[in-house]
Amino acid sequence: MTAFIQAFFHEPTNTISYLVGDPASRAAAVIDPVLDFDATSGVADTASAEAVLAFAHEHDWQIAMVLETHAHADHLSAAPFIQTATGAWIGIGAHIREVQALFGPVFALNDLKADGADFDRLFEDGDRFAIGTLEGEVLHVPGHTPADVAYRIGDAVFVGDTLFMPDYGTARTDFPGGDARTLHRSIRRLLSLPEATRLFLCHDYKAPGRDDYRWETTVGEQRRANIHVHDGVTEDDFVMLREQRDAGLAVPRLLLPSVQVNIRAGRFPRAEANGTTYLRIPVKWHEDAGQGRPALDPLARQ
Repeated sequence: MTAFIQAFFHEPTNTISYLVGDPASRAAAVIDPVLDFDATSGVADTASAEAVLAFAHEHDWQIAMVLETHAHADHLSAAPFIQTATGAWIGIGAHIREVQALFGPVFALNDLKADGADFDRLFEDGDRFAIGTLEGEVLHVPGHTPADVAYRIGDAVFVGDTLFMPDYGTARTDFPGGDARTLHRSIRRLLSLPEATRLFLCHDYKAPGRDDYRWETTVGEQRRANIHVHDGVTEDDFVMLREQRDAGLAVPRLLLPSVQVNIRAGRFPRAEANGTTYLRIPVKWHEDAGQGRPALDPLARQ
């Protein structure tokens, strides 16, 4: 049976979340839910996640799981909010442990469970799960991060950040643990699936000359037309292109709050004694900063 798929586009972060349902049982999964977050004020909101829940309630979908394709660097996850409202379990690729090991020290997250225990299920490559009568399969597709996975459900694959629409290309690989050569091999694995396989993306930024957002494509379309990895592009060509492009990309606006929250399965750190929750910002001086700059390490004055 073909899965029911409903997309929810979050324009502030250009993210697409999905409700994927089994028409026979009315069981459903939510993939990559977004928590609204204003970095300038520190205000978090659940409006986008509530829209997913409202749709599920209106159409009698029973959300049984939340599936994360990776620890996102561009938006905060609403997985715990969905879980609290529905009882759903939260799953992610087992290599999230590597991402936690990379970023835990960056933010000095001494209370981080670095074994992935904040998530309910850690998927290995080839693992299978059920959404009612539908069978899902996990594909480990590292490169953007070490922990990226794609979820294959029937004739549809939810690819996370590995691929964008053909006119936009592929994911960046300059985050800690990312690797362009590894990403190329992961993408070629996805593009070895039958050409009619539908691919659902996690982001769209509207390539130059395109006026509408899009997030569904096919293996065949990607192989023919993706500007970075169409058939005929060698691995070495891709690595050179990807690394040159990454060198000029800006840091994602929500990188610092997103990573701290998402490696904890979308959970914020515990509140401090004053009842307020805080996220950390590692500070370093620009390489061209003046010689009179104050020491960032208070011990350096002693």
